[in-house]
Amino acid sequence: MAVSPSLQPIVVFDTTRQPRPGEQDGVAYHFVSREKFASMIEQGEFIEHAEFGGNCYGTSLAAVQQVSEHQKKRCILDIDAQGVKLIIKNHPCLNPLIIFVCPPSLETLRKRLEARGTESPESLQSRLAMAQSEIDYAKSGSPHLVIVNNDLDQAYHKFHLACTDKMFYGTVDRLQKDEDTAATKSRHGCNKI
Repeated sequence: MAVSPSLQPIVVFDTTRQPRPGEQDGVAYHFVSREKFASMIEQGEFIEHAEFGGNCYGTSLAAVQQVSEHQKKRCILDIDAQGVKLIIKNHPCLNPLIIFVCPPSLETLRKRLEARGTESPESLQSRLAMAQSEIDYAKSGSPHLVIVNNDLDQAYHKFHLACTDKMFYGTVDRLQKDEDTAATKSRHGCNKI
C-alpha cells in the first residue's frame, strides 16, 4: 500500500514467500528462508506471526522499534485478524488502534484479485475464504474502525484521518452485503465522517 508521507511509516514485515515481480527486499517485506523465520520465532523476535497459503508472515519487534522508538512515530501494521489477536493478547501495552479495511463484497474482491493476475485458482479460493473469516471478525465489533473500500480515494481519506488522529475512534463505516447496497444503503446507526 502506498502511503502519504504525512502518515506514519508502515513496518517492513518478514515473509518466507518468494518476491513477486517488481518487489524488492526490505521495501514491503524482508524475504527470509523458512529456517531463518523458524529461528526468529524460537528467539521470540516476532510480536505476531502467521502462516497463510503455505507462507509465513511476521512482524518483528525490531521493525516496530525502528519506527516507534527511532523515528518516534506510530507504526502502521498491515496484518490479519490472527495477528491482531496475538498483539492484543501478548503485547497489550502497544495499545493498538485497529482499523479493518474490507472489500464491498467477496465478488468484488474476487474480481480485484483476478485482475491483479498473481493468484492461482487454489490461492484465490484460499484468499476468499480468509477474507470471509476476516469480515466475520470485523463484524464482531473488535476493530475500532471498519472502512469499506468501495472507492479507493474515499477509503484512503478515512484511513488517513484515523492515522493522523483527526477521526475519533469507534467510528464505524458499516459492512455492506454487496456493491449495490454499498453504494446506496443508508449508514443508519453509524457515525459519519
